[in-house]
Amino acid sequence: MLALRAALGRCLAGPARGGAAVLGSSGDGAACSLFIQTARCYARPVRRKRKDIPSHLDDLPPTMLKKDYANVPIINSVDDVVKRLLSLEMASQKEKVKIKTQQLVEKVRRSPNDNGSFEVQVAKLTAKIRTYEEHLQRHPKDKNNRRRMLMAIDRRKKLLAYLRRVRYDTFENTCKQLNIQYTLPPPYSRRVTKRWLVKKAFCLKVFQEVRKLKAPERLKQRREWQARARAAREKQAQCEGTPV
Repeated sequence: MLALRAALGRCLAGPARGGAAVLGSSGDGAACSLFIQTARCYARPVRRKRKDIPSHLDDLPPTMLKKDYANVPIINSVDDVVKRLLSLEMASQKEKVKIKTQQLVEKVRRSPNDNGSFEVQVAKLTAKIRTYEEHLQRHPKDKNNRRRMLMAIDRRKKLLAYLRRVRYDTFENTCKQLNIQYTLPPPYSRRVTKRWLVKKAFCLKVFQEVRKLKAPERLKQRREWQARARAAREKQAQCEGTPV
């Protein structure tokens, strides 16, 4: 280490003492040149090879037109260069996600005008979640988008749980069409502690005491309701002329 420092000092001090020193010449210049080359190679940033992360947008053909220009009547009569500019080859990530979301919605919607059913909401959340997953694979320290992805996952779990409870056939079709693997939530288990047992016993005792205090009032109301019902039956029997 000391020898390298000395060689670097001689190299830096050489031009000041003896005029212009040419790097790469014999003697100290060659040693200095080798040292500087080694230092430069060491300080050069290492370029990491970018991983090929699979995307859920890979199945979109690059020749497909953007969403806003797909149904324009004169799109077939324009030049090929214009078509290429309006296709997904030149589209941004946001425009591709819009088309992918529309494709997922078309798979599960109930009717052509269905834009807010539970299945459609699940499809939109699925496209959003997959986009967040790809982004976090490239930027794993992005905590803001990770939080948004977890919120979207929780929302989708609630919607799928409701569909599974109310319309199981629709739930199965939605999971199949969107390629979602639904896992049942773990059963709720609470750790029994002494404090929780004491609190539960106290709440039961308070509930029983309140019922005892309200018992006379409930009995009075019940007798009033029975008297009103009896009077109504007697009145109806008198109107019909039949004995009670």
